[in-house]
Amino acid sequence: MNSGAGFGNLLVLALPLLLLAFLMLTQRKRGREAQAFQSGLGVGDAVVMTSGLYGTIIVLDDTTAILEIAPGVQVRVDRRAIGVAQPGMTDVAPTAEAD
Repeated sequence: MNSGAGFGNLLVLALPLLLLAFLMLTQRKRGREAQAFQSGLGVGDAVVMTSGLYGTIIVLDDTTAILEIAPGVQVRVDRRAIGVAQPGMTDVAPTAEAD
């Protein structure tokens, strides 16, 4: 009868440890993906910042990037704040259509 209680205690101890191991592995994978994304950035890439700001990279160094968010408007940002690359975006500004 004690063997059933021992298995229950083992399960109560092992389940949180397995959960922690799973969380650490997924976090490590996410970190590798972020590192690969950051190293793949280049001048001319259209990106979206983590704050939602759209722009095109015009200067890139190890820690910062300068984005052009509108024609003639440049902002300097931390490289880690670049969230997503937008390969389908172009640098062409939309034109107003006459009615």
